Amino acid sequence: MELRDIYEARRRIRQYVRETPLDGSPFLGDLCGGEVRLKLENQQLTGSFKARGALNRILKLTPEERRRGVVTASSGNHAQGVGYAARMLDMDATIVVPSETPNVKREAIRRYGVKLIVHSGDYDAAERYARKLEAEEGRVFVSAYNDLDIVAGQGTIGLEVTEAWPEMDVVLVPVGGGGLISGIGCAIKGVDSGIQVLGVQSVASPVMYESLREGQIVELELDESIAEGLYGGIEEGSVTFDLCRRYVDEIVLVQEETILEAMGRLLKHQHQVVEGAGAVGAAAIMEDPKRFKDKRIGVVVSGGNVEADLLKEALSKV
Repeated sequence: MELRDIYEARRRIRQYVRETPLDGSPFLGDLCGGEVRLKLENQQLTGSFKARGALNRILKLTPEERRRGVVTASSGNHAQGVGYAARMLDMDATIVVPSETPNVKREAIRRYGVKLIVHSGDYDAAERYARKLEAEEGRVFVSAYNDLDIVAGQGTIGLEVTEAWPEMDVVLVPVGGGGLISGIGCAIKGVDSGIQVLGVQSVASPVMYESLREGQIVELELDESIAEGLYGGIEEGSVTFDLCRRYVDEIVLVQEETILEAMGRLLKHQHQVVEGAGAVGAAAIMEDPKRFKDKRIGVVVSGGNVEADLLKEALSKV
């Protein structure tokens, strides 16, 4: 995948998505002694960045593929992106979510008129079941991350950030399967190779972190995480692994407790509702502020689909 693919994706999806704000964060800037700006994808249509990649993938389907319909597995946000794209194009969609998917995300998915299947087990089990439906029903499987069209769609965020703030020194990006950071990394390095691309994962689900350390995709026992949007393994042969090796400078890990506090502080100081996955960039600054002293730091806030009870708990930490 190259920079031109991301520019083409932007042209393709532009009429369907919102160019989200890049807002300053005085509280994070004061904490680290740098300048911090937040790319607020929690204000994107569907409440997360996932609509970008889903639209780019689905808009490229042939008429025959559109007639067959799509199926996907998701922890929630990608499902909403697929549902939104399917509704815009008047297509049939089946969504498989793991049983730990928050109710707020399940309800949001249903509003797009898709068939929602709650599958017992974790994300990997949901994806296996979705692949089974792909084979049995002839639907087109739309991966949450392991697809170059998905990656290119997510990369449009990188174009927006660099155009709005070309002086940026470093960008912090949440990492799960790697689709978001692969696209943003390709865009940013294509525009300015001097900008550092840092990924952030929870210690509870550090699959990409450990895979890059080992030089190959690894399987791990995972702990429960409030950043469920980043939770799960990486499909063998995923395109995102090599893209991360090419475009990502480093991945750092943050504690679950810090993610929860970051959610609370983003609500208190920025008036932003942010889910766990979207708060990991802020958490990285909170855990190691000295690393970012005198830097201009972009932080991708990837989504804001969060249960009210968890948000209340986060507020109690600040």
